[in-house]
Amino acid sequence: MTPRERVELLRRQLDEANYRYYVLDAPTITDAAYDAMMRELLEIEEAHPELRSDLSPTRRVGAAPSNRFAPVEHGTPMLSLANAFSSDELRAFDERVRRLLDVPEVGYICELKIDGLAVAVRYRDGTFVRGATRGDGRVGEEVTENLRTIPGVPLRLREALSGDFEARGEVYLRRSDFEALNLRREREGAPRFANPRNAASGGLRQLDPEQTRERHLSFFAYTLVEPPPEIETQHAALKRLRALGFPVNPNVRPVASIDEAIAFCEEWERRRDELDYEIDGVAIKVDRFEYQERLGTVARDPRWAVAFKFKAREATTKLEDITVSVGRTGTLNPNAVLAPVEIGGITIRSATLHNEQYIASNDIRIGDTVIVVRAGDVIPRVVGPIRELRTGRERRFHMPTKCPVCGADVDRPEGEAIARCTNASCPAQLVERLRHFASRGAMDIEGLGEVLAEQLVSGGLVEQFADLYALEAKQLAALERLGAKSAANLVAAIAASKERGLTRVLVGLGIRYVGEQTAAILARDFRTMAALAEADEATLQRSEGIGPEVAASVRLFFAQPRNRAAVEALAAAGVVMEERGAAPIPDSALKGKRFVLTGTLATMTRDEAKATLEALGARTSESVSAKTDYVVAGEAAGSKLTRARELNVAVIDENAFALMLKEARSPAPR
Repeated sequence: MTPRERVELLRRQLDEANYRYYVLDAPTITDAAYDAMMRELLEIEEAHPELRSDLSPTRRVGAAPSNRFAPVEHGTPMLSLANAFSSDELRAFDERVRRLLDVPEVGYICELKIDGLAVAVRYRDGTFVRGATRGDGRVGEEVTENLRTIPGVPLRLREALSGDFEARGEVYLRRSDFEALNLRREREGAPRFANPRNAASGGLRQLDPEQTRERHLSFFAYTLVEPPPEIETQHAALKRLRALGFPVNPNVRPVASIDEAIAFCEEWERRRDELDYEIDGVAIKVDRFEYQERLGTVARDPRWAVAFKFKAREATTKLEDITVSVGRTGTLNPNAVLAPVEIGGITIRSATLHNEQYIASNDIRIGDTVIVVRAGDVIPRVVGPIRELRTGRERRFHMPTKCPVCGADVDRPEGEAIARCTNASCPAQLVERLRHFASRGAMDIEGLGEVLAEQLVSGGLVEQFADLYALEAKQLAALERLGAKSAANLVAAIAASKERGLTRVLVGLGIRYVGEQTAAILARDFRTMAALAEADEATLQRSEGIGPEVAASVRLFFAQPRNRAAVEALAAAGVVMEERGAAPIPDSALKGKRFVLTGTLATMTRDEAKATLEALGARTSESVSAKTDYVVAGEAAGSKLTRARELNVAVIDENAFALMLKEARSPAPR
């Protein structure tokens, strides 16, 4: 047998052994036999480098260290699930689903919610080519080489597939592997990991894949992205994933009603400690893909699924102090400083208190003995005080009226629980504000994402938005991940953003309640930043759709001297502060009409179409409802077209749409 033939035989045998061990849970060879074959394969590949392959099981031993994680944009967003904490909330979810679908009963599939790190794995012609973390749901981190070290991730699918294929799942650490890892770290004098999830998350983000391999991570697949038409249910998709060589959690149950789903949740809340991995609940999904598509999503959550969260474990301890931190979006977050207490094997020293309203309504005071739970078994929070143990020396907490980081005014509208710093240049939130300023719906600066925003702020290159326009290619090229060409492209993109116009600038400033649609209304009616900045609340509310809440927020933003200075600095940098489009037509025939755009338009971009409609007093939406007046269907129109037909909403093509716009722009006959 030639070395090539022996290598191919060993690879087939090892791949089969991995499949039977990790997928079927039915090993057919001993660990010693497996190790002997692996050693032999390594020796042959070492002696014959020309026989090495990315598909070899030896690649799981680890590749060369990486010095960065490239961003990966998910073609289909990785959505999060809304949470339910009681059977009543599950029944309410079921009632909403049945009402929206207009059916008497819905079949669900129940899957254990593994406490790990969500990832997407992509294959081309059956071969593993890329892996990425969930990230924010739209953009994750590429961790391909690290995922190669996880035996449960197939390097080659068990069936020949052509084209691209993507699955999603959870990387996790078994409890037994977690304990062994911590024992090893103790022997080495390293600190113990807090819990399996943290160890798994950190392990997958190691720069050296060899260090990832040493964590002994595991993988369960649970999503087949863009399933073929013949696969009609999530249950069938899981079977397909298993047939392709993916490990799928065996504790999956299709059910005919929500009562059966509730029984499944209650069963596994009792049995959770039987498992060799952590679970924090049950994912309950509508089984039929047709129903899932009809239900769609709201915000970042699918309407067709919910996560039932198990009851948290709890303990009591002393609340020693309450500190306030400022989040990346400007929220003021009170945090409990606790006397250390162990919950579920984890030592807790701090916990969230949510907001001032939560603290007041639960009568939580500094110095109290309090009940602490690990919500979802991960995030500690203070539930409330044990009033019987009070001594009289406890102190009430009051949220500061000035930002503890920058000293700006704090905004907490009447009736709202969340307080926010109003300074657009607050250091605590500058990274997030900078990322938002550069986002596609705002100034659309390609290449300026969260990672680069972190570098610009931490390196002292940007302290306010206007500093972007003073950046030079030479400065940027010195940053990690940016070469000379990328730096030059970024400087050009920043310069181009000066011409975006008032609507985009308003979106970019991140004024509370001012999204794209509200910004377009304000820009259309006030035309210049100077006019908007001087408008009082009564004047602001004369614009259609601008209520007291929005008006108060805009007024408060411009009342802050630092925000005024930030806007003036942008103007001084050459950023256009006026709306250059045509002035709105006051008596347009389309005023108040609601439009949804779907597909590709040949004569204009979707943004141009939206801007034209808004200038004519019409409104645009991303989803079709009974309140929609028209759906404009371009080439390759998708599910919105189907939904319009279901609701009997008027559908027009691009020619009819262009004629409608032309007539609406023309003055009415006298």
